[in-house]
Amino acid sequence: MLSTAHHADVVIIGAGIAGLSAAHRLTSAGVSVSVLEAGPGVGGRMATDEVDGFRLDRVGPLLNTAYPELRTTPGLDGLVLRTFDPGVLVHSEGRRHRTGETRRVPGARGARGALKAARALAHAPRPPRPGALTGVMGDAIDHARLGVALARLAATPPARVLARPERAALDALAGRLSSRTLGGFVRPLLTALLSDPDLTTSSRCADLALRTYASGRLCVPEGGAGTLPALLAASLPPGTVRTGVHVTSADITSVRTKEDGELGCRSLLVATGASAAAELLPGLRLPSFHPVTVLHHTAPAPPPTGASLLLDADRSGPVSHTAVMSEVDPARAPEGRTLISSTVLGTPPDDLDRTVRAHLAALYGVPTDDWELLAAHHDPEAVPAMPAPHDPHRPVRLLGGLYVCGDHRDTGTVQGALASGARAAASILHDLGIRPAAGEAAALPEAA
Repeated sequence: MLSTAHHADVVIIGAGIAGLSAAHRLTSAGVSVSVLEAGPGVGGRMATDEVDGFRLDRVGPLLNTAYPELRTTPGLDGLVLRTFDPGVLVHSEGRRHRTGETRRVPGARGARGALKAARALAHAPRPPRPGALTGVMGDAIDHARLGVALARLAATPPARVLARPERAALDALAGRLSSRTLGGFVRPLLTALLSDPDLTTSSRCADLALRTYASGRLCVPEGGAGTLPALLAASLPPGTVRTGVHVTSADITSVRTKEDGELGCRSLLVATGASAAAELLPGLRLPSFHPVTVLHHTAPAPPPTGASLLLDADRSGPVSHTAVMSEVDPARAPEGRTLISSTVLGTPPDDLDRTVRAHLAALYGVPTDDWELLAAHHDPEAVPAMPAPHDPHRPVRLLGGLYVCGDHRDTGTVQGALASGARAAASILHDLGIRPAAGEAAALPEAA
């Protein structure tokens, strides 16, 4: 017989960043919470392994300093973000080109100021640096037009972006951008941001991604992706998070576990990945996924790209994007050592390491025969797909007392995961008749 050994107002299944975000908002409102995690640690896909002093992300999503939830989620006050160099490096036709930089103009404040400045630049473009744009982004006029488009997106409220006509991102962008701008910058950038090489993603979600790119800087958490969930878990009340607990069945009043029997509750929040959530909640729609493989290499010397994100515009090999992560975030490698992290999208090739190193030799322009593979991690369900039509605010309340959250309920990004946790917590508090804690916003920010 199972015994009710514990009780909490809300039981959260899954200690990923969505569930931990919800837990913070609930405990801040005085609600008792128990977070149950089957794995040995928190974070789910936002996990970082330590190998010989290197800190290696298993999936390694790209973040942006403009993500609202990184500023508003309780528990993330101590989060340090390491930014990439402005813009990106795009490899095409055997050369690397820097593009996509956000130009700052004195006196131009905010998105509207940036839009005004970009329009002025479109009429008086500066000459490109030698080799910087020709053949990839076209001429200076193409570059200025891209700046106007990005600035206009940055000045557009998310609600207006979500009200636009919706179709596949590649089709929508092809009608708005020149082929050189699309192929030379926008497509490889969105491929990296959305983990979608074919750009079948909803055009609205793609526009939100570009809007965020235009509004902030690409970045990663200092010390690895796992730093973010670790901060969230550490700042919850002691005993809130319990790892190594396997849930066998659950309903809105109790959760049964292998280890501790039955745990009573008033509400249940399923905050696992989409597949695990569908197993616990029959009838929940399961999305398709974008597979991601991340490889980490160390090299005798860093390639000459600094802290830039390097994209492949030619699609000439398996690597979508890569970076010398020890230059972006020195905390990820032992002192004096080099860490190169690369992402392969879709089904990885059979001879993975050899094929990837050959591609990296072309991208970086240096020999890679003496590079050492530290780790490779493949996740077939790394990023939930967001094809049109896609609702970036799918319901988190299934019925009174039963809720679900995760990036599969919003957008397939860190911002989407955190925002879904915030929405679920708000819905639970509403149903329990509890007002949010002081300082908590009633209207949650749009996912971007």
